[in-house]
Amino acid sequence: MRTKGARARRTWARRGAAAVLATAAVLASPAAYAGPGRAPAEVKPAFTSVNYAVAVDESASLSDADMAAEKAAAKRIALGDVSASSRVTVFGFAAAEAEGQSAVDPVCPRTTLDAAGRRTIGDCVGKLRKRTEKEGTGTDFPSAIRQGVHELTTGTDPSVPRVLFLLTDGVMDVSGSAKYGDESHRKEEGERQLTAALESAAANDVQIWPLGFGSAPDKAQLDRIAAGGYQKGCVDLPSARPTADVVTSGAKDLGPKLEKVFAAAHCLRYQPGPEGRRPPATLEIAISPLATVGSIVVDKGDAEVDITYVDPSGKPVPTTGKARGSAFELAGAEDTVEALRITDPLPGVWKVKAEAPEGHRSLPVGVSVLWQGELRGAITMDPPSPQAGQKATVTMRLQTRDNYAVKDPRDYAGLKVTSSLTGDGFAPVPLTLTDDGKGPDPDAGDASFTGTVRIPGSAAGALEVTGTLTASGLSADTRSEPGRVAPAELPVTAALTLGDADVHPGARITGDLAVNNTDGRPHTLRLSMADVRAGHLVVSPAEIVVEPGDSGTRKVTVEVAPADVFGNRLGDDGLRLGGTVTVVDTGTEGGDLTLVQEPLSVRVTPEPGLWEKYWWGFLTAAALLAAAVVAAVLLLGQRRRRRDPAGLVLRLVSETGEVVAEHRAGHGHKQWYEFAVVEPHRNPRIERRSNGPYAVQRSPEGGAVLRKRGGGRTRLTEHGQVELTDNLSLALAGPGPHAQGGPRPTTASAAPDGGTQGGGSYDAYL
Repeated sequence: MRTKGARARRTWARRGAAAVLATAAVLASPAAYAGPGRAPAEVKPAFTSVNYAVAVDESASLSDADMAAEKAAAKRIALGDVSASSRVTVFGFAAAEAEGQSAVDPVCPRTTLDAAGRRTIGDCVGKLRKRTEKEGTGTDFPSAIRQGVHELTTGTDPSVPRVLFLLTDGVMDVSGSAKYGDESHRKEEGERQLTAALESAAANDVQIWPLGFGSAPDKAQLDRIAAGGYQKGCVDLPSARPTADVVTSGAKDLGPKLEKVFAAAHCLRYQPGPEGRRPPATLEIAISPLATVGSIVVDKGDAEVDITYVDPSGKPVPTTGKARGSAFELAGAEDTVEALRITDPLPGVWKVKAEAPEGHRSLPVGVSVLWQGELRGAITMDPPSPQAGQKATVTMRLQTRDNYAVKDPRDYAGLKVTSSLTGDGFAPVPLTLTDDGKGPDPDAGDASFTGTVRIPGSAAGALEVTGTLTASGLSADTRSEPGRVAPAELPVTAALTLGDADVHPGARITGDLAVNNTDGRPHTLRLSMADVRAGHLVVSPAEIVVEPGDSGTRKVTVEVAPADVFGNRLGDDGLRLGGTVTVVDTGTEGGDLTLVQEPLSVRVTPEPGLWEKYWWGFLTAAALLAAAVVAAVLLLGQRRRRRDPAGLVLRLVSETGEVVAEHRAGHGHKQWYEFAVVEPHRNPRIERRSNGPYAVQRSPEGGAVLRKRGGGRTRLTEHGQVELTDNLSLALAGPGPHAQGGPRPTTASAAPDGGTQGGGSYDAYL
């Protein structure tokens, strides 16, 4: 009886098989519609298609959650292929352990991953199931491999790569299968048939990529299966050679792991996204400038989650049709996994916005990108026309298909560079070009591969240096640069000084070209810009005439194209342009002779706005304005304090000059202390009254100003008086002692009802 652990491992295996299937369907979509209401155009697939089969190990130990994870992962693979003509077959397998049982369960017949195939792949994957104990739950690898070879070779083009994904717990178990003979010899017979099945796969050019699950998969057996099939991958690189892998971290890592395996088998580049987040959420994923076609694969977890895709320019993109130079096609929108296939995607950081109604926000949303692209190179030799026996430096700079410089080393990870020097009078000389910052290579990871070569002493006449770039997921590119062995003495020499620059569109970069003509006749030098998109960088003058005996410098200018030439490629981070300024002497015997090949790197950033241009002016103006506001506030405060009536001592003076009452003013309303004179004939005194007939405030010149209702304003000096009534005048007194000879005045104080009564100072009102 099989152990619970073995069943669990087989559960993971079957789950993985479904995952492989789903990713393949996304990337295999056809060209997008030309626009709303138009029929899809017939377009040649951008990249070589692949025929692949997915064998899913089925087991009764699979839980419902495991099977759901397998199906979701399978959809991710099926929706991730970049070729519209790739074809996929899916089947489950276990073991036939009784009469009437079969080791293989056909699930999805051969399906072309065009638009229709991608729409149906979800239903097809849904047929995957877990077996019951009565259906046979062993692990019959030989039968699974034979079935895969049959599916991949029957009625297929042998020139199309054949790939079998084998998802299993990594432990072959045919102990219950009578077709393997007597029970005591079944293990040995199983091993023999496994060897024969692997030999058949290798003979029929079928790669096998095993993926194991569970806590203890038999990695050694998986390695044996990977090594037993066909070994030549889509490119001649170790990354494309079949290898076995295992998933030990659970169902949540099943899809990403399968996408990585699928990418290696199909020569795709795989870019994982950030950790999944529950909606509503915005996830960011970068698409390389090398990508020419790719798919953003979204594992929604819940079919009710709605996804919006926003390109690096900040604009949402359609799910079908064309926009801003890219073509789009969405598959799986009604399922738990969907993918947006993009042809000519805008490079940069894309945003995937996930929204979901209440009750459908419990599962995290994950995102990844599978893509293929083009990588180009620009090769130079310094000096460009070396002499025999001289050492030359060869540099191959990486570029995108639009001739932009490559900035991220991850874009060309796993790159293989081969180079050689050929020419008249010697056998080809191999070169080693590296980007490790050692020896002749100045900087590591700058997308420039450099090496040196000594020109053979027997060299005479033509030279040519050649470099080839090879990388998984990137189309190979070969570049060559012709040259000529220079004579011992050159009649004209030239040296260009033109440094790298960080500029805005429309800018001009200037440098100096030092020339020296020792010949007896004039020479015409032709200047040109190579290895850059036409019109992006233009060098002038186009020609320079160097007269006999002339030795001096000439100004050279490189003009950068205006912003509209770069279109939406000119984002906030700018573009890196890599060109080569070439100077050729057209007047030498035997033909043109290249004198200068000067690499030039130009970073072009958008023209700054008013703030970026004049931020210092804005800050200076803001500082001055702030200082002016502070000064005004201080002045107003000072003025307010200078006019504040608080502390003024007001005196009522009789006709005879006697001080009959005294009152200390408090803070007023808008610097005016309002009051009234009560009982002027019996017991005259001053009381504070809102809207009273009189008001005083300090005068900045000293003393106070008296305001009478309807009577204007009168200056009240420290020693003067102003008439208030027929028999009373108002005077000021300091806080010192009362005037000699006069009676002690009465003062006003607060009454319990809010009025006033004699005997208190105004401080009681405060």
